[in-house]
Amino acid sequence: MGRVFVAGSINMDVVATADRHPRVGETVAGREVLYFPGGKGANQAVAASRLGARTTLIGRLGKDSFGAELKTFLGAQGIDLGSVRDADTHTGTAIITVAASDNTIVVIPGSNAQVGADDVADVPLTKGDVAVSQFEIPLPTIAAFFRRAREAGVVTVLNPAPAQKMSGELLALVDILVLNETELGFLAGEELSDGDEAAKIFDVARKLQARADQSICVTLGRRGVLALAGREEAAVPGRAVKAVDTTGAGDCFVGALAAQLADGVPLRAALAFANAAASISVQRMGAGPSMPTAREVAAVLSAP
Repeated sequence: MGRVFVAGSINMDVVATADRHPRVGETVAGREVLYFPGGKGANQAVAASRLGARTTLIGRLGKDSFGAELKTFLGAQGIDLGSVRDADTHTGTAIITVAASDNTIVVIPGSNAQVGADDVADVPLTKGDVAVSQFEIPLPTIAAFFRRAREAGVVTVLNPAPAQKMSGELLALVDILVLNETELGFLAGEELSDGDEAAKIFDVARKLQARADQSICVTLGRRGVLALAGREEAAVPGRAVKAVDTTGAGDCFVGALAAQLADGVPLRAALAFANAAASISVQRMGAGPSMPTAREVAAVLSAP
């Protein structure tokens, strides 16, 4: 089994729950405030590690109380933190409002903005490993990480969220792109909504494909997943569950997918596994703490 290397953000999520989201300029009474380990990079690393993959996280933390708490939590998940370095600013923080199982998020990058090419320069990547990143650290750092990964024959997985424009050079370094329909539409310059037919989503994905062998996986929440693997189309149906908190569901999917790929599982089967893992995570509060174990996912997949 290969290793999963995640270069990405580490945040403390400050979660406020309420009956509904406030309108602009409005104040509403909340129910409670909660603190959860988060950040897309950390979430994906937690998901991969809990699912049995040997996982290394590459990132930065501030020398503050949030940083200390996050390091303790991540270490307890069995994640290798040898590539997590200190930063001379505060730890990344996300302010999240959860109401009626939907969320709004404001992210303050803090230490995540200081993750640079030097942080990924000495990562011991070898063939069979999987390199994962997202858009909460600087894009030049991701490009440097993926260049090293492809030179080593390592599969690269990019979750381009929060969505922002990227260079053709970076896109070409990606073996598997994992994103939702909104992010796909943004990057491809096309209008997409959550009600669009699969045929339209596949057409837009083809326009974004940078290489003939590149895979683009589009997560559609309760509708499941569509994947364009080179020229082949695949669909994984959604799973009907009662969502409590969707924060981190996409990260759970990415981490689970990476863990499966590192174990040599074919893409289509890995997508089904990741879809089941994400369906478990939305039934729990928080991001990092909601990630399931391999036994929990196996139970869901074996259920009638």
